[in-house]
Amino acid sequence: MIKKPKFWGIVPAAGVGKRMNANRPKQYLSLDSKTIIEHTLTRLIEAEVFEKIIAAISDDDSYWDDLSISKHEKIVRAKGGIERSDSVLNALIAIESQADLNDWVLVHDAARPCITKYDIEKLIFELADDDVGGILALSSHDTLKEVSGNEIISTFSRSRIWRALTPQMFRYGTLKLALESTQGNTEITDEASALEMQGLSPKIVEGRSDNIKITRSEDLALAQFYLLQQNLMLRDFE
Repeated sequence: MIKKPKFWGIVPAAGVGKRMNANRPKQYLSLDSKTIIEHTLTRLIEAEVFEKIIAAISDDDSYWDDLSISKHEKIVRAKGGIERSDSVLNALIAIESQADLNDWVLVHDAARPCITKYDIEKLIFELADDDVGGILALSSHDTLKEVSGNEIISTFSRSRIWRALTPQMFRYGTLKLALESTQGNTEITDEASALEMQGLSPKIVEGRSDNIKITRSEDLALAQFYLLQQNLMLRDFE
């Protein structure tokens, strides 16, 4: 009898968010009466698919323990790393004794609080039988230019350009091996790129455009708008 795979969530949250120019890491900035990371973790918990959700938190983080959600039964803390890939690998190691190699791992940015249950379920459904896994992504609607300094060198074909989102979903064993094999490689900017380095080809699953990543201060107002609209839509369905 084949064992049914479990689903694990990982949220790397050891970054400081320098581009926000704030007095604290951006995941702890206030957004509609809660911190960004509280919104993010709440959305993942409410998806009701995860065995556990591992948050990779820096050792010198002075905010995490003050959040009530840090005590939630579904949340496990792991050691945050210097790079995103280090944090994800540490989170994988934290559940090594509980996870099977064939289990699915969904890695999601702490600064994407507008993720919906619909997108999580869509990602899982479309990749359930895939050999590699894949990521949520958005096709590009903008014209993209390659530049040198302030001069345009060429124009990319939009038909082949997608914006990577999260969650990114891969098998536990495959992802762990890929991250271990690429440690220290600065070209690894997300989980998919680590698998690409192993010669694998992750799939694309089209996600919602409101699954934005909060990077700059102006993104806070946009995220608040999306959260409001999503909540209103949920009430209409109830």
